[in-house]
Amino acid sequence: MADLSPNLLSVDDVRKEYAAEDGARPVLDGVSFDLGPRDTLAVIGPSGCGKTTLLLMIAGLVPFEGGRILLKGNPVKKPVRETGLVLQNYGLFPWKTARRNIALGAKVQKRPVSEAQLDALEAELGLEGTRNLYPQQLSGGQRQRVALGRALLLRPELLLLDEPFAALDAMTRERLQRLLLGLFYQRSFSYVIVTHAIEEAVILGRRIMVLMGSPARVAGLFDNPTFGRPDPRTDPDFFNITVRLRRLLGDGA
Repeated sequence: MADLSPNLLSVDDVRKEYAAEDGARPVLDGVSFDLGPRDTLAVIGPSGCGKTTLLLMIAGLVPFEGGRILLKGNPVKKPVRETGLVLQNYGLFPWKTARRNIALGAKVQKRPVSEAQLDALEAELGLEGTRNLYPQQLSGGQRQRVALGRALLLRPELLLLDEPFAALDAMTRERLQRLLLGLFYQRSFSYVIVTHAIEEAVILGRRIMVLMGSPARVAGLFDNPTFGRPDPRTDPDFFNITVRLRRLLGDGA
């Protein structure tokens, strides 16, 4: 029976462990949070604390040992159409052009997509003129836009992003942060983004969740009052939140 909660996503007391030679090794323990429609959450924590594992569990790609994950009130047991995933390494096929990479997810799911739809999406993402280029001919920012386009073409209600801008230079990273926020306001989706960058978490998360420890637990989960402000980096609240995050994370981020 579906949960009647108004949340789009509910993660409730989730626990994950991996097999090891000396027995099970716990990775995540007691992780809980909710995400509403048209909402955002940034997840930050030290390397190896299980942030990406959590994202893959929400995507239905990795099983877990305890708790529950609900999407629109239904238990997540496998990948579903309502969820899109964007990976740090782009996940592009080098033998396919940019346009064919964008269309790949829709083709796999046997969803009809017109050339006009692809044209409009390429224009929205600033990818005009790249349709016949291969990934190795694209810049890092263009590759990430292609990966983002492949997910957005499926019109997901929930977008999961695993450090999507980590490998990019600072200027490209800021441009793509602005692009993601623009898409968020123009389209009806929620997103969870995993990041190592404190400033990026504050720019992109209406709420911010800090994972710490071994196994990782929620060390902090709080609202971000600067989210959506025109130039949050110049806002005193922005400085205060980054200081709060640095104190929570210590030297582990």
